Order: sequence, then C-alpha cells, then structure tokens
Amino acid sequence: MNLTPKRGTVYVVDDDEAVRDSVQWLLEGQDFRVRSFESAESFLARYDPREIGCVLIDIRMSGMSGLDLQDRLAERDSPLPVAFVTGHGDVPMAVDTMKKGAMDFIQKPFNEEKLVPLVERMLEQARTAFAEHQQAASRDALLSKLTGREAQVLERIVAGRLNKQIADDLGISIKTVEAHRANIMEKLGANTVADLLKIALGPSTAKA
Repeated sequence: MNLTPKRGTVYVVDDDEAVRDSVQWLLEGQDFRVRSFESAESFLARYDPREIGCVLIDIRMSGMSGLDLQDRLAERDSPLPVAFVTGHGDVPMAVDTMKKGAMDFIQKPFNEEKLVPLVERMLEQARTAFAEHQQAASRDALLSKLTGREAQVLERIVAGRLNKQIADDLGISIKTVEAHRANIMEKLGANTVADLLKIALGPSTAKA
C-alpha cells in the first residue's frame, strides 16, 4: 500500500552533514517526512515526543554517542523505534543495541533497497507503539485521580476481593468500601466492573 505522504516522521541523527543530506534526499524521494539533527543533544532538545516517528542514529558522534541516545530514549520511556546506521559498527555492538530494542543495525554505505523497507517497518511499529503509549498515558491520568485509599480499594477489586473482604483487609466498614467503590467508578468513568478492570489492567492485559 502506498501512502503519500507517509504518516510519521523519520528523524536522522548523524554528525556527518553529507550523510544526513544523502539519507534525507533518499527518503524524501520516497515520500517520507524527514528531520535531520547534527547531534544527539540537538535531537533531544528539539524533537516532539507526541509525534509518531522513528529515528536513525549514527553510533559514533561528537558529544553524546548513538548508544547513549538509545539509553536516554529508553529512560524517557519513548515509543520511538530506533535503528543504527554506522560505518564503525561491529557484531558485539550490534548485538548490544538489538538487545536494548533497536530494530536493526546497518552499515554505511547503504542503499535504498535496505533503508526504505527498514523505515517502512519502523513507522508501522511506531504507529502501534504510539497508540499504546497514548492509551497508557490516558490510563495513568485517570488512575492519578484516585486517593491513596481508593487505590488500595481498586487493587483489591482487581484481585477479586468482595466488599466484606476489602473492609476486613483495610480495617474499614463495608459502607466505606461501597462509598470508595462508587467514587472510583465515577472518577474512572466506568459503568461496570468489567469497564473498571479494563482501565485498571490496561489494554494488553485486558486482551489476554
């Protein structure tokens, strides 16, 4: 299926201007939207984490390395798919990046036949990952509305505890449990216990 323009942004992070220009020219010729950065630091300062995208990173750059950038994105819980493009890679380095979640590790010089299918796969994964990331953020925002006691009650509802059992667990009355339960349902916008479980457990667990 040919999408024009293709949904999502390809970020290219490389301190070699000629490489950045070459990759951008190649990908824009295939209707990808591309943004280039000369360093990992400039990328982190300027990219929009709310935008669907993927990132092609050079391994060795002045300042922060590509490996450091991968670690920094992981610390931020970024859903951006990552691939490395390098002229200096070796097998152990490639294995390490893949273990940390990189989608691929390709050597320079590279050609369109290798790069374009990789970017297609990365953007496809990005669309799924960003949707899941947004769902998780919405869920976290809902759950943050609960008080500490309501969170304790919800945890026990999810575990299948009855109101009387929850009351015994927490040393409160059944009426108080019922009041907390009603507040939880209202704050989370749940009409049924099934709705409540979907929100509390998240989409991936609910599917399982």
